[in-house]
Amino acid sequence: MSLSAILTQAFNFFRNNISQLATLLVPVLFIQVGIQLWLSLEINAADLENPQFGASHMVAMMVLLLVFSFLIAALTLFLEIRSQGHSPSNAMILKTSLNFVPTLLLAGVLSGLAVVGPFIVLLAINPMLGIIGLVLSIYLFARLAFVNFMVVVERLTPLEAIKRSFTFSGAITLKTITVLLIYIPISLAGGVLALVTQLGGVPLQLVGEVVVAFFGLFVNVALFRLYMVARDDSDVQGNLEQ
Repeated sequence: MSLSAILTQAFNFFRNNISQLATLLVPVLFIQVGIQLWLSLEINAADLENPQFGASHMVAMMVLLLVFSFLIAALTLFLEIRSQGHSPSNAMILKTSLNFVPTLLLAGVLSGLAVVGPFIVLLAINPMLGIIGLVLSIYLFARLAFVNFMVVVERLTPLEAIKRSFTFSGAITLKTITVLLIYIPISLAGGVLALVTQLGGVPLQLVGEVVVAFFGLFVNVALFRLYMVARDDSDVQGNLEQ
């Protein structure tokens, strides 16, 4: 299936289910974005010559990781169940999503280290090598973009999910990168909206960033559709070889 057809299907799914997606995920997004905004304000207010990172900031970071893992679990579980033709309740999805949080959290940390590792190492060796490291990190980010689906849909352990995502994404790397590039216009729109909402104070800024984050979830929907199509194609190929 062509990438344009995949994106069209993902857009139609997002549009048709936007009400339930909003009621399911926006409350979680308010918590996530609220923590991010607080940390951002703390960093901006910090003394650059003597920055302080206290226990409250550490706790906020840990809670942020947990909330983000919970958000991804709920979204992925919703996508999986709806793709099977079922209509799950929000309460059921949220309750079941809790089971995936520990595995997703560990998988996210490990894959995150794998992605940023080349950039940090090469940048430390030589700033010019940082460009190569950045390219490698972007490539690894695309290859590991399906880790969440491997955890929630295929019920794999963190290391198994990372290995499976890397193997699975080999044939669709360019398509994956193209889907991930959708983040760029969304981020640009978010930057413009952030400038506007800053004039209205923190509450309006919070609402604006939640709106941008919500529509940014479309990228996850598109990745899931790409994952489902590529998995089906792989199954067909496997059947033909048997």
